[in-house]
Amino acid sequence: MKLDTNLDQMDGIVDRNIWTTGANGSISPISGMDSSSHTRSLSNHSNTSYGTLAPILPTDFKDPFTPTTIPPPRSSSLRPNGSTERKISPKTIVPELPHPPISVGLLNDNGKARNSEDAAWAPPESWGVVEGGENHDEATAYSSDDDSGVPPDTPAPVNGKVNGSTNDPVRPVTPPGHREVSVYSKNGVDGMSLLYGSKSTVSVDRMTNASSIGKSSRRRDRSDRDVTSTKGSISSSKLPTSKTYTLRIYRANNTYHVVYCGFQVTVEALMPKLNQKLLANEDNIAHRLYLKENGRERLLGPTERPADIVRRRLEMAGYDLADGMELLGQEGLSFLLKFVYKSQLLGPTEKPLDIDSFEYVNLTGRGLRTIPPVLHQHADQIISLHLSRNPMLDIPLDFIQICSTLSDLVLSHMAMKKVPRSVRACATLNRLDISCNRIADLEEAYLDQISGLKTLLAQNNRMEKLPWYFPRLRSLVSLNISNNKFKEFPTIVCQMENLHDLDISFNMITDLPEEIGQLKNLDLLVMVGNMVSALPDQCSNLVNLRQLDCRRNNILDLSAVTMLPRLEKLSADHNKIHDLPLSLGPNLSSIDASHNELTKVSLVPGPIGQAPYNLQSLDISHARLSTLDDVAIAELSALRTLKLDHNSFKFLPESIGNLSWLELLSCSYNNLETLPPTIGRLQKLEVLDIHNNSLVDLPATLWNCASLMKINATSNLLSSPWEIPEWFHKTSPLPQPIPNGDSSYPYMERKGSATSMLNGTLQQPPLAYSLEKLYLAENQYSDEAVAHFMIFRELRVLNLSFNEITELPSSGNKLTSIPTENLPRLQHLSTLYINGNRLQTLPQELGKVVRLSVLDVGSNSLKYNINNWSYDWNWNFNKNLKYLNLSGNKLLQIKRDPNMAKNPRHGRASTSEDGQTKQDNIELAGFTELPQLRVLGLMDVTILTTGIKAIGIPDEAEDRRVRTSESTVMDMAYGISDTLGKNDYLNMIDLVSEFTDHNSRGRQAVFAMFGRSRFLKAMHPGVSGNRLSKFLHDKYTEVFRNQLESLKPEDGVIGALRRSFLKINQNLHDALFTGRKQSHASGSGIENNEALVARGGASGVVLYFREKTMFVANAGNSLAVISRSGQAHCVSVKHDPYDRVETSRIRAAEGWISPTGLVNDEVDVSRSFGFFHLPYVINARPDVIEWKLTEADEFVIVGNRGLWDFISYQAAVDIARREKADPMIAAQKLRDFALSYGADGTCMIMVISVADLFRTEEMRSQQGSLADTPIFKLPRLQKDDIADRSIRRLREEVPAPVGHLALVFTDIRNSTHLWEVNRGMNTAWRLHNSLLRRLLRFCGGYEVKTEGDAFMCAFPTTLAAVWWCLSVQSDLLNEDWPLEIVECEDGRDIHDGNGTVVARGISVRMGIHCGSPLCERDPVNHRMDYFGPMVNRAARINGSAAGGQIMCSAAVMQEINAKFFDGPQTSYSDFQPQEAIEGIRQIGVSPHPVGELKLKGLEHPEMVTAIYPTQLAARHSMEVHVAKPEDSTVKFSIPQIRELGLVCLRLEALASSRIFLENSERKASIQSANGENIPAEEEAPLYMYGDSNLLLPALNDQSSEKELYLVLDSLSARLDNAVAKLAEMAVRDSFLSALKKQEGLDERTLGTILELLADASKMLKPKDVPKDIPP
Repeated sequence: MKLDTNLDQMDGIVDRNIWTTGANGSISPISGMDSSSHTRSLSNHSNTSYGTLAPILPTDFKDPFTPTTIPPPRSSSLRPNGSTERKISPKTIVPELPHPPISVGLLNDNGKARNSEDAAWAPPESWGVVEGGENHDEATAYSSDDDSGVPPDTPAPVNGKVNGSTNDPVRPVTPPGHREVSVYSKNGVDGMSLLYGSKSTVSVDRMTNASSIGKSSRRRDRSDRDVTSTKGSISSSKLPTSKTYTLRIYRANNTYHVVYCGFQVTVEALMPKLNQKLLANEDNIAHRLYLKENGRERLLGPTERPADIVRRRLEMAGYDLADGMELLGQEGLSFLLKFVYKSQLLGPTEKPLDIDSFEYVNLTGRGLRTIPPVLHQHADQIISLHLSRNPMLDIPLDFIQICSTLSDLVLSHMAMKKVPRSVRACATLNRLDISCNRIADLEEAYLDQISGLKTLLAQNNRMEKLPWYFPRLRSLVSLNISNNKFKEFPTIVCQMENLHDLDISFNMITDLPEEIGQLKNLDLLVMVGNMVSALPDQCSNLVNLRQLDCRRNNILDLSAVTMLPRLEKLSADHNKIHDLPLSLGPNLSSIDASHNELTKVSLVPGPIGQAPYNLQSLDISHARLSTLDDVAIAELSALRTLKLDHNSFKFLPESIGNLSWLELLSCSYNNLETLPPTIGRLQKLEVLDIHNNSLVDLPATLWNCASLMKINATSNLLSSPWEIPEWFHKTSPLPQPIPNGDSSYPYMERKGSATSMLNGTLQQPPLAYSLEKLYLAENQYSDEAVAHFMIFRELRVLNLSFNEITELPSSGNKLTSIPTENLPRLQHLSTLYINGNRLQTLPQELGKVVRLSVLDVGSNSLKYNINNWSYDWNWNFNKNLKYLNLSGNKLLQIKRDPNMAKNPRHGRASTSEDGQTKQDNIELAGFTELPQLRVLGLMDVTILTTGIKAIGIPDEAEDRRVRTSESTVMDMAYGISDTLGKNDYLNMIDLVSEFTDHNSRGRQAVFAMFGRSRFLKAMHPGVSGNRLSKFLHDKYTEVFRNQLESLKPEDGVIGALRRSFLKINQNLHDALFTGRKQSHASGSGIENNEALVARGGASGVVLYFREKTMFVANAGNSLAVISRSGQAHCVSVKHDPYDRVETSRIRAAEGWISPTGLVNDEVDVSRSFGFFHLPYVINARPDVIEWKLTEADEFVIVGNRGLWDFISYQAAVDIARREKADPMIAAQKLRDFALSYGADGTCMIMVISVADLFRTEEMRSQQGSLADTPIFKLPRLQKDDIADRSIRRLREEVPAPVGHLALVFTDIRNSTHLWEVNRGMNTAWRLHNSLLRRLLRFCGGYEVKTEGDAFMCAFPTTLAAVWWCLSVQSDLLNEDWPLEIVECEDGRDIHDGNGTVVARGISVRMGIHCGSPLCERDPVNHRMDYFGPMVNRAARINGSAAGGQIMCSAAVMQEINAKFFDGPQTSYSDFQPQEAIEGIRQIGVSPHPVGELKLKGLEHPEMVTAIYPTQLAARHSMEVHVAKPEDSTVKFSIPQIRELGLVCLRLEALASSRIFLENSERKASIQSANGENIPAEEEAPLYMYGDSNLLLPALNDQSSEKELYLVLDSLSARLDNAVAKLAEMAVRDSFLSALKKQEGLDERTLGTILELLADASKMLKPKDVPKDIPP
C-alpha cells in the first residue's frame, strides 16, 4: 500500500488567519511569524514517483492532530473488500468505548512516540492512497510534487526500511563513506548539520535543455547578429545529490534553528535530530514539521524532502537555485514558504462558520477537516454547498446521504487526485464542480450512479481520458474538460447524445473524430487553443449547434459547419483559413475569421428558396484580402458590423451601400484610395473607422448619414475642404445659397466663428446633427478647411493634430497663437493638446475654460512672464487641472516675481463652474495650489527652487508624478509622454537614472516604466491603484545597483537584471503584507481597497545602458523596440497567456487559461510584478536581451500596451523617425497618434536617442537647439509624390538623379504563371511593391517607373544602388508572404546544405549598371525617365540574372572592389555616401564572378558578377535542398508512392495474364552437399521478374512537389487502364464460361449477338464499316 501524503499539494490545511488571534483576542505566540501570507492560495501541481511500497496496515498511520491513541477507523461501506462498516460523522451518536491510556510525550530517537502504541489516523480518501501500486505522474518543468524527483538509484524509505532491509526503521539513511548528522551552535543560535556528502563544496548537478534559463542563445536575424537573449523559462533539472542547502526551522515562539540539509534528506531522516536537539527541555508533547506557504499551513509527510521542496518552489517562482540562495537567503525564504517545528496541539482551528442561510452554504477556504456538525443538523435544507480550498476535508457518506435536496456541490481547489466516493451517493445532485484539482482519471468515481447529474465541471485537472461509463450519464448536458492533458478527442463523448455544452479548450487535441457528428443535441462547442487542423465532414450532422468557438487552432476550412441550420455564432480567428465561402446557414449571425490567411471571400449560392442571409457581424480583419466580391457583400443585407482592418483593399465595392442595417464599418490599415459614393445610403451607420489609408477626399454623400456619430479618418491624405455638396442645397426647400467668387457659401466667408456657421439660413445635412467625434489627425488640412468643421452641432471631440492648421488649437501644427474670441465660451472643454507647435505665449482667456483638466503645451517655444496674469495665462486659474505638461519648452523660465516676494499671493476674480464670480488668493509662480494635479511635466524648463525666487513644486506621491529633470542622460537625449487612465489617476510611472559604480565601469543609465495600462475595475472611484508602480519606481535603482555590485564573473549583467526583478518583487510583497493582517473579506471600504491593491500587479520593462551595449529586461506587456537603419526590431518579449510556452508553464504551476485569454480568468499577462494571490502561476522572472549598439541604431521606443495595441512596431518607428532629432517631440507624437487610433487607457511612451552615443561633441554642438528645429514637418503632397500614407511617413524621395548615376531593373521570377494559377499573388505583389518602395526611401533611390511587377529605379551613387539591392534580397526572405505563395513550387523554402533558409516566397532578380544616360521628364506623369545605350545594357544585365540574384556590370564591381575588397579607387569613389557603405558592411556582400556574357541586341559583351548578401551566398551554389513545408499538399511519402507503383506494375502484369515479381523474389539456386550448383526450375511464362527501379519513375527526397504530382498522375492513369482491362477480361471470361455451361449456342443467343453487332455497326462511320458486313 502506498500512502500519498503530499499535503503541501493541498492548500488550506492550516490557515494562519484562523489561529493568529485567540478566543480572548490575545495574539498567539506564533502570530506575525510569516510576512509572506497571501490573500488567496494556489493548489500546486503534484508529479509523484514512488517505489513499490510494502503493504501498510491502518494501524501504521500516525495521527498528526492528536497524540491520543484511538481505534483505527472503520472502513467505508463502499470499500472494495465488501465491508459494511463506514466512517462516522460528527452527528452520529456512537457508544462510548473504553480508551487506552493517553500517552503524550516526546518522540524517541527513532522518530516514534514514546508510547507503546502508535496513534492511528486515516487520510481523506481524495488524497489518492494507493494499495500495492505505484503512482507515476509525468515530470514537468514546474512540478510542485514534494516527493518527485527521486533519483532512480536512491530508494525512498518504506516503513523505515530501505530495499526491504531490517535496519532500524527510523534510523537516517546514511550512504557509505558519509558522516552522520551532527549538531552545533553558531552565533548563539542552536543549529544542526545534516550532511549528505563530504565536507568539500560540490556544485549542483543540473541537466538543462536548450530552453534553460541562464543559457544564452544567439538569435539568427539578418541585422540582429549582435543580439543575445535569455528566455525567462525554467527547464526541468536533475535532483542534486551532493549539494547542501541552508534552511531555517522555526519554532512556535518564532525562534529558529539552522539546518544544513541535503536535497535527498527526508523528513523522516531529519526528525530524530530535531527531536534530540529541540525537545531537550520540552514537555512530553509530540512535535511535527509543518510547511507554511500561501497563507496556509500543512503537515509534512515522512518521505518528503524539505530542501527539494524549496528547490522546486524557487523554480516555480522564477528563481534559479543560486538566485534563491543568495536573494532570499534564510530569512527571505519566508517570502515563499516557511518550515515550522511545533506541537500537534498547536494545529489549526477552524474559522467561525457564520452561516446565514442553510440553503446556499459557502465554506470556501475555512481549513475544514470534517463537515461541521451544524450542517448535519440542517442537511436536508442544503441546496448549494461550496467546500473549495479545504484540502483536509473528508466528506462522510452518511452526510451526503441525508442531503436530500443538495443539487450543487463545489469541490474545486481541493488538491484531490480522486473524487470522494461518497459523492456518488448524492442522488439529487445536478451540478458537480471538481475543477482545479489533480484528478488524473474518473474511473473509480462512478459518477454514472448520480442519475440526475446535468453539469460536470472538470477543467484544470490532469485527465488524459474519460472512463467507460460516461455514456451512462443520460442526464448530463454540460461537460467542461478544458485545460487537461487530452491528446486525442475522447470518442466516448460522442456517445453522449444528450450533451448540449462541451468545452475541450487548451488541451493538445490534433483531430476531431468522425463520430462527433453523433452529438446531434450539441448546442455549444468550445475548442480554443488546441491543434485541430480540420473539421470532419460529419460536423454537418450537428444540427442543433448554436455556437462554435474554434479559435487558435490550425483549421484550414470551415465549409463543414457554415451551413448548419441552427448555428448562430462562429468564432474562428487565429487559424489558417485560406478561403471563406459565404455559404451560410439561415441563423448564422456572427462570424469572426480574423487573423487568418484569407485571400478570398466568395458567395456560394445555397439551396433554392433559402431565406436571405441573417449574418449581422463579419470580422475578416488581419487577413490577406485585396478585393471583396461585390455580389457577396450585396447578399449580406442584414449586416450590422463589418471589420476589414489590416488587409490590402484599394477600394470597397459599390454594393456596400445596400447594407441598410450596417452600424459599424471599420477598414483601417488598408490602401483605400476612395470610398464608394453609395456609402451615403447607410442611414444606420454609427461608426466609420478608416484611419491609416490613402484617401484623398471623403465622399460628399457621407453628409447624408443621419446616424453617424464617429468618424476616424486619421493618417490619410485628405486636404480639400469637406464642403456640403451643392446638390444638397438644390434639393433643399430653403432658398438657394448664392456662391461668391471662390465658390464658397455665404456662411463660410468668415472663418473661426462657430456662431456664424450655425446661424445660417441654409438647411444643414443630417450629419451636422449626428456627428459627435471627428478624428482627422495626420492629414493635409489647412486653415481653409477649419470653418467647414464648425457646422457640427453635437461635436464633442475634434482631433486635427499634425495637419497644416495655424488658427485652431491642436497639436503638431504650426500654431503661433491661439484665437481668443471663443475661448471663454468653451465651457465643456476638458482636454486640450496643443503640444508641438510654435507658441510663444498663451492667452489669459485660457484660464476661463473652467472645466479644463488635461492640458499639454509641451515642445513649443513658450517664453513669457507667468506672473503677468492680466495678459498671459497662468495655470493657477484652472483649478481642475489634473494633467499639465510644459516639458520641452527650453526657453521658458518659471520664477517668482522678486517685486512681489514679500506678498507672494495675489488676488484675482475668477469664474467658477456654476458661473459665480469669486476672489482667489493664489501663488502664481508655484503649482501647489492645484489640488487635483496628477502629472506635472517640467522637463527642460528653467525653474528655481531655492532663494527668493523659488517656486512651490508639489512633492511626488503615490498619485502624483512630477518631472523636473533635463532630457539628457549619459549624453543621450530622451523624451517622455503619457496620459491619465480612464479613472483620471496614474497607472504607469517612468524611471530614468544615471549613475556610476565602484568598479569603474563608467557612466551607466537605467530607463524603466512600471504599471498597467488599465485600472482595476473593482477599485472604488477616487482611490489610486498606483501604489505598486510607485514602489517599483522608488526602489528599483537601488536594488539593481546592489545586484551589479555583487556580480560574480560568471553571472554577468543579464543575471543582475534577472535577480533585480525577482528581488524587488520580493520586497514589494514584504511592503504590502508585512504587519498587515490578510483576510478574504474586510469590513470597511478602505480595507477592501487595500486588499484590491494587494491583489494587483504591474508590468515592467528596464533598459540598462553601459558603454555601447543595451540590456533590456521585461515582464508583462511593456515592450521596447529599436530602430536600426529605419527597420523596427523588438528587443523584448510580450508575455501573452495565449503563447504556448507560457501556457505550458502556467499549467505546470496549476494555473489555467480562460477562453478569453486570461490567467485564471483574471490577469491578461503571464508574467508580472505583484499578483501575489496567484503565486507561481504568475512570476516576475524577466526575459533579458543583450543588444550591441552600432552606428546604424537610431533610437529606442519604450511603451506599454496603450501604444503597442494600436500601432505596429514598424509604424511607430516610421512616425518617430521623422522627429528623431528631438525624442521629446517623437514621444509626444506617438502618444497623440495612439489616442487618434483609439487608445483609451493609460498610454506611456519613452523615446531614447541611442545614436547620441556615437556623436562627438562637435556633432552635438552642430545639432542646434529646439527653437531652430522645424517641428512636426510633413511634406506637402506634390504631383509626383507617391500617394501612399505608409511611404510618405518616411524621408522625402531624393530628387531625380542626373548625370552619372546607377540604374537598377528588377523583375519577379515566373510572375506570369503565378498570376494565372496562384490566388495569393495579388497580396504578394502588393507586399513586394511596398517593400521595394520603403527601402527606396531608406537607401536614397528614385522610382522611375513600374511595368507590371518590374521596377526601374535610379540612384545618384552606385553603392546606394548596391545597398538597396542587398537590403531587398535580405528583407524579401523575412516578408510575411501568403500561405499560397510559400506552398507553391516558386515560393517554397529552399535550404542550403546546413539547413539555412536561403530563399522563401517571391524570388526577384535584379541588375545594376552605372553610367550617364539621357534624362528627360515624362510629360504625362512628370517623373524623370532615362534613355540610351546605358539603359539598354542595364535591362539586359537584369535579364541575365536568375531569381534571387543581383547581377552587376564591371563598372559596378569596380566601385564595390574599391570600398570593400581593396581594389583601385575610381573617379566616383569619393562621392559614395558613408551611410550606404555602413549599410553594405552590416549586410555583407559576397561576389561571385560569372564571366563575360553576350547580351541580347548589344554588340559588346559584358563582364558580369553575381552578388548576394553574405547570409544568402549559398544561393550561388547548385547544391540546394528543397524542404517540404509541413502543410504540403502532397500527403504521400516517397515510400508510399513506390508502393503504389508496385501495385500498378502488378495490375498491368495481370492485365497481360502474367504475374510480376521483384528480382528478390526469384528462387535461388540450390547448392548440393558436394558444392555443385543445381539449376532451379525453368521459369514458367506465367511469371515476369524485373527491377521495379527501372520500371518506375525515379524519386528521391529532393524531388519537388510538381514532380510528385506528375508521377501520381501517371500512376493513376496506368491504374485506370489496368483495372479497365481486367474488368473487360472478367466480362469475357464470364461470357465464355456461360457459353460452356450452356454447351453451345442456341438460336436465341445467336439472335441477340447479331442485334448487338448490328447496333455497333450503325455507330461506325460509313468508311469505317468493313466491306464484308452487310448493311
